[in-house]
Amino acid sequence: MPFNPPLPPRSRGRRALAVGALVTALFGQLLAGTAVAAPSAKTPPPARMAWEPCESPSGEGTFECATIKVPVDWKRPRGATIDLALARHRATDPERRIGSLLINPGGPGGSGVGFAFSAPEAFSPELLERFDIVGFDPRGVGLSNPVKCDEDLVNAQGALLYPDSYSSFTALREANHALGENCRDLTGPLVDHMDTASVIRDMEAIRVGLGEQRISYYGVSYGTGIGQQYAERYPHRVRAMTLDSNMDHSLDPWNYQRTETVAMEESYGQFADWCARTPSCALHDRDARTLFDSLYQRAEAGELVLPGDPPYTVTTQDLQGVAFGYMYDPATWFDFAQFLADMDAADPAAGRTLRQRGEPTPFGYLPVMCQDYDFDVPSYATLARYERKLARLAPVTRLSSLAWTDLTGCQDWPTEVTNPPHRLRVDGTPPILMTNSRFDVATPHSWGSNAARQIGHEAVFLTYDGAGHGDYWLSPCARDAIDTYLLTLKTPRKGTHCPAVWPTGPSAQRQSPTGDLVNPLPDLLGAGTHR
Repeated sequence: MPFNPPLPPRSRGRRALAVGALVTALFGQLLAGTAVAAPSAKTPPPARMAWEPCESPSGEGTFECATIKVPVDWKRPRGATIDLALARHRATDPERRIGSLLINPGGPGGSGVGFAFSAPEAFSPELLERFDIVGFDPRGVGLSNPVKCDEDLVNAQGALLYPDSYSSFTALREANHALGENCRDLTGPLVDHMDTASVIRDMEAIRVGLGEQRISYYGVSYGTGIGQQYAERYPHRVRAMTLDSNMDHSLDPWNYQRTETVAMEESYGQFADWCARTPSCALHDRDARTLFDSLYQRAEAGELVLPGDPPYTVTTQDLQGVAFGYMYDPATWFDFAQFLADMDAADPAAGRTLRQRGEPTPFGYLPVMCQDYDFDVPSYATLARYERKLARLAPVTRLSSLAWTDLTGCQDWPTEVTNPPHRLRVDGTPPILMTNSRFDVATPHSWGSNAARQIGHEAVFLTYDGAGHGDYWLSPCARDAIDTYLLTLKTPRKGTHCPAVWPTGPSAQRQSPTGDLVNPLPDLLGAGTHR
């Protein structure tokens, strides 16, 4: 079974968002017949959606659920269709309601329905008062005709994502191709239409179905890519748009790897520096950079073995994946430091952590990434050259595990790159508020600043000077700027910086910097396996 980094403790928070079977049951009759529907003589324009009361998995909050029918292939609008699932938390002050705020948590593969169900805990009371919070499961995700693939083929591919020879690279390409064909066989033609360009057409259909002339939007991580491309295609349908932790859809394979690897190295460097100045960090009296390098070399030699029944031999991929996952939120760094100390001492506790693997990545991820980015490389020699260059850029962490498996997982994927990388061309929107953490491991700060330059004068770029992913839940300053903008359309000054917030002791480990708000992203996505 491929290794999935253990989820940081906060991802097992007080109200885990179990959006799977329970939510399916809650949608009940709404989702009857959600398989791909046969072509009709004519697919009418989206109608107003029929909302029905539904209950969130936590049982808290008042919600409505609906579905909307969209074409599988927007180039054939009268062809086969699927139903997209939506959930809505109505504005609690309807007399002062501004409109609908569409939200997306990223991934690709994150449930917008689950994100909407998290709204009472995740968003400020002011946003809840003034907006209908609307989330939808993108095509192929969650309750919207999810992609199905054979588990054995998924695991076979996962075991090959770090090829170290021409033969293993060939085996990887064959496994990728077989998996992609299998996903198509089990899911149908939707697998060939998972690109973000199709998702934004779906979002426009949702706007029409909501009866809104213009929408407000909050997207985080991969959700920023949806927002960026929606603003490109439908600039006059945007009231307000906040893009938190930005993607950069202009990158070629090498620059994608380079920027992600530098971000991982810098994020780990922030962890090491924080540990050195924090007495309660388990590695306070040690050099965390030197320790990681030592552990990596032991793992590379097959000498990093943890006791257990059976013993656990730690690989370099294990080590890189765990480190990447813990960089998502500094609140987990106390646990990460203890984990590294336990691993160095061959403490059984480290083995238990490694065995607590995260949930397997839902397979709405690669079909999107492999249609949005042209990751194919001509040969194993190119891949090996990348790996050597990345190790020079990042002498401690070597590479970004998420970016690397994006690259390797898309080799010979059997669909076209239907939404190829390009520089953004946005014109005619209101100001777009874009935020990025300076030391974000998953969506590097350079991605956000580059995307803002592409958008041009419409973009207002804010930097959170700390580490982590998802600024709304990391920085009170960033959250206040986002709330103020969405509510009043007043943006911060271009080039605004928000100060870093660092955990000060184990007792503060699970206390959100933004007060009582709960970051829903770990429960919705896991850590280290998605954006």
